[in-house]
Amino acid sequence: MKLGVHIGYWGLGLTSQDQLEIVQEAERLGYDSVWTAEAYGSDAATILGWLAGQTSTIRLASGIFQMPGRSAAMTAMTAATIDQLSDGRMILGIGSSGPQVSEGWHGVRFAKQLARTRDYVAAIRLALARERLEYEGDTLVLPLPDGPGKALKLTISPVQERIPIYIAAIGPKNTQLAAEIADGIIPTLFSPEHVAVMRAEVEAGVARAEGKTVDDVEIAPGVQVYVGDDWQAARDLMRPFLALYIGGMGSREKNFYNQLVRRYGFEEAAEEVQNLYLAGDKEAAMAALPDDLIDTVSICGPKEHVRERLAAYREAGVGTLGVTPMAWTKEDRITQLRLVAELNAA
Repeated sequence: MKLGVHIGYWGLGLTSQDQLEIVQEAERLGYDSVWTAEAYGSDAATILGWLAGQTSTIRLASGIFQMPGRSAAMTAMTAATIDQLSDGRMILGIGSSGPQVSEGWHGVRFAKQLARTRDYVAAIRLALARERLEYEGDTLVLPLPDGPGKALKLTISPVQERIPIYIAAIGPKNTQLAAEIADGIIPTLFSPEHVAVMRAEVEAGVARAEGKTVDDVEIAPGVQVYVGDDWQAARDLMRPFLALYIGGMGSREKNFYNQLVRRYGFEEAAEEVQNLYLAGDKEAAMAALPDDLIDTVSICGPKEHVRERLAAYREAGVGTLGVTPMAWTKEDRITQLRLVAELNAA
């Protein structure tokens, strides 16, 4: 199982030099990839371009580019450019974002997400193959009809013959679609113990793609990690992130993370955390997270437990595990990355 490092959103507590040194140390430790995020602050593409010139082997992954924030053609241009700058190290991770960001920040209706994703990926594939961008789908038509638009070709060539495309997917239908049309899936709040459900969705998706098998689709979840002897303190580090995602993301009706942990069997906890968070009591929402839920979707605790959890992810078929160290200084994050690398190799 390969390791990736998630550096998250830029500028939240660490300097640019801190982040660069973390990535460079991850590269020295043998981490396969670095993943950058975006919401409505820093954009992921600029960071990847900056890192391309200051690293040499670690692959550069968008985790994720927001589809409502870029046209498919612009995403292809960006991926091809980063691939050239990095001498062929680009991984293109994309996702729908959520209704609040899509409609509130980008001004794009959060609708027909499955059809939109299918059209978006198809257009990217055409552009990156340097074919004329002529496409007609349910949500995208290029060139626009009845206008002066021309079917153009990308003017630069990516280094890789096929830049891998990964799709952030949580729900069953989106997971099936990702397995059908993408090279990898980026699940959030992934649970090795519940991988059988996801595996069935992947199998259903690849069955719709001619000549494709489950081995052609990499599972690349991100996970929050902290290695420490004080198990409860390690769990407590996970609570703010999990309370936000399970309790506060999206809306009450469209919180995909809340729906996911309900499918894991934590219906009562998911409802309580959401009710408390949306009522404004974030501390109570964090406290309401059961230890077994935290342990299901995070990797935290003493070394031996972390070693066992890494093995569980490996046995569940994870190809790349994207590690987010839950530490707040450069030195502590690097220490956590070293520990995870050692335990994954053992």
